[in-house]
Amino acid sequence: MYFWTRCLIVGFLGIAPCAWAQDDFLNHVVFSNSNTADNDFYTGANSVAPSSVATIDGRLPVETSTFVSPPNALRVEWTSAEGGSWDAEVRVLSYDNRPADFRGDTLSFWCFAAQPIAEADLPQIELLDDDHDFTTPIDLGKYLRGLGTGRWVQVKIPLRELATASVRPFEARTLHSVFFSQGRADNAQHTMFVDEIRIDSGISAPAVKALSLAVPHGLEAKGYERHVDLKWEATDTANLAYYLVERSLNGGPYQPVGIEEPGIHRYTDFVGAPGMKAAYRIAAVDKADRKSAFSQKAEASTREFSDDELLTMVQEECFRYYWEQGSHPVSGMALESVPGDKRIVATGASGFGVMAIVVGMERGFITREQGMERLTKIVNFLGKAQRYHGAWPHFLNGATGQTMPVFGMFDNGGDLVETSFLIEGLLAARQYANGSSETERALAKNITALWETVEWDWYARQAGGDALIWHWSPQWSWRIDHRLTGFNETMATYLLAIASPTHGVPASTYYSGWAAQSKTAAAYRIAWSGTSDGDQYQNGHTYEGIRLDVGVGDGGPLFFTQYSFMGPDPRKIRDEYTAYFENNRKIALINYQYSQANPGHFKGYGPGVWGLTASLDPYGYSAHAPNISSDNGTIAPTGALGSFPYTPDESMAALKYMYRTLGDRLWGVYGPTDAFNLRENWFSPVYLGLDQAPIVVMIENKRSESIWDLFMSNPEMRPMLADISHGPSSKVFAEGQGK
Repeated sequence: MYFWTRCLIVGFLGIAPCAWAQDDFLNHVVFSNSNTADNDFYTGANSVAPSSVATIDGRLPVETSTFVSPPNALRVEWTSAEGGSWDAEVRVLSYDNRPADFRGDTLSFWCFAAQPIAEADLPQIELLDDDHDFTTPIDLGKYLRGLGTGRWVQVKIPLRELATASVRPFEARTLHSVFFSQGRADNAQHTMFVDEIRIDSGISAPAVKALSLAVPHGLEAKGYERHVDLKWEATDTANLAYYLVERSLNGGPYQPVGIEEPGIHRYTDFVGAPGMKAAYRIAAVDKADRKSAFSQKAEASTREFSDDELLTMVQEECFRYYWEQGSHPVSGMALESVPGDKRIVATGASGFGVMAIVVGMERGFITREQGMERLTKIVNFLGKAQRYHGAWPHFLNGATGQTMPVFGMFDNGGDLVETSFLIEGLLAARQYANGSSETERALAKNITALWETVEWDWYARQAGGDALIWHWSPQWSWRIDHRLTGFNETMATYLLAIASPTHGVPASTYYSGWAAQSKTAAAYRIAWSGTSDGDQYQNGHTYEGIRLDVGVGDGGPLFFTQYSFMGPDPRKIRDEYTAYFENNRKIALINYQYSQANPGHFKGYGPGVWGLTASLDPYGYSAHAPNISSDNGTIAPTGALGSFPYTPDESMAALKYMYRTLGDRLWGVYGPTDAFNLRENWFSPVYLGLDQAPIVVMIENKRSESIWDLFMSNPEMRPMLADISHGPSSKVFAEGQGK
């Protein structure tokens, strides 16, 4: 479902700065920097004796003292012997819903060797594309007249000279890997550093001379406890390769610490400790490796933060996703992922983002006027976007409002669950827009119109009125015949469907659909969980010493306790089976205790490393949960940090560890990235729109309860909660019981 990239992930200063420049960058870079300082996850190396190649856990080592683009390069250390072989692979990583599309006619990279390496003793190079077609190996010495001069040398190989050796043509546009491999067997050990692997079009010397780079300006630096955030202004050009960031620490000399891609005018520098004074300067670097003059310097210091300051910090940084690069410039809606396909906005993530924007106004990250302007843009876009009996699709084109069937040809219709997450956010915003200005009055009115035109009852027809169905398409009708059956993330869909003043479903649907105890419902729960524990909705079993009232198996991934409870207040939701705040708290504690017990013996699990939920992982995307079959060692920060209302002490311990111990690999301008796996030394360089807002909103619900209070102040909520609390034996539930 998801794919990922090695490029630096940081945020825009605004919402639409030179998107073409960033897209161009992504179509050229194969390797720029590793986000880990020991070995690079996206490499591999193998050897057959008597040849050898140096590896760390089967991957190429990272070189941190010598590089072209800071802060690191790759180290290839080999011995080529007769009868043996070795190879070192550098893999290309594509973005979510964005296949590789390299553009240019020349493969280039930089090489360095401290000791001389003769041309004949250099490795061979070979390329592999996404269809596993490959090129004939060629001698690197043909393009590199020896190494060992004590300086970096750039290699340029015309792609036309890389002939296919496969049964089909090699396609450079879909490049998958660059391989370095054994050349002449000289039985000598050699070491070569490699950096800045790219595909570009050659630029002639006269053209290079004619191009110039503007100096970045307006540099600002803001210090936190262990890191400094930078932002600047600049004019991007087609010839810009990246921005170079240099730092002077505690009055020392300026040293290069990182780069930033075109179109992005922010950088997060993790200095690692409080009490550090840093000065920064920024330069633009073009594709001919020429630097502009440096910007004026900016200074900041780090200092010890209180727990409250740490919470504000992570809220503000995660909020930025929905305000800056993660916000579509036309619609204001949340992009599905950053980096990712810049067309695709996610309906549910946008609803979560709306609540994050409300928090941003309350916390002073933006002004009320700025927030209301953005919410108005979103709501106006939604009013014109494609809908299906009032429900929006899972994904929309952020510029046109048209459906984007990302999940296949049957996905071209309404998605009631994503719609409920969107409405959840909009109803919280409606109550917040209570000012006297015309802007706020119009916003509240337009949100009401959107809410009242969702035809929840339409999505109960296929089930005979006793349950809600997830999808409907005008082309495929009920082809995706997916009954919504709890316990999972979809409770809010039932709550809103019952609360709707215009297209509501009977309160009995809660028990016949969501909490159904029919054979169909039991089979559904068993099918996705692999256990009969909780197949009748009620559970009653004990996990990690904790008795769970409601939930399938061990309770499942933590997003079950977050997505439907960012607006709806679980402290006020109870039914015949449980009180949901306490039940959610038990699910979070089971998740925490499981990670402390660590039955899978995964590296790092402990008080600061927990939070099993849906996320990217080193192998793709999965809904991680506290059981051996669903746990592969991947932790998502949104799991633990989105559980603050339920587990404040445990969540704070996770925040401190993830920031203070893992921050140099995990932290960016949007806070922690999607996930990490310490066993695999993998840290996702991707942010997901579904992940950052639960951190912002659930921390706020712990601190001030404001989003819960706003949502629950909607007048439609109290009658709905009273109805579901009556239980199926009450008169209101006399009809419509599950099949």
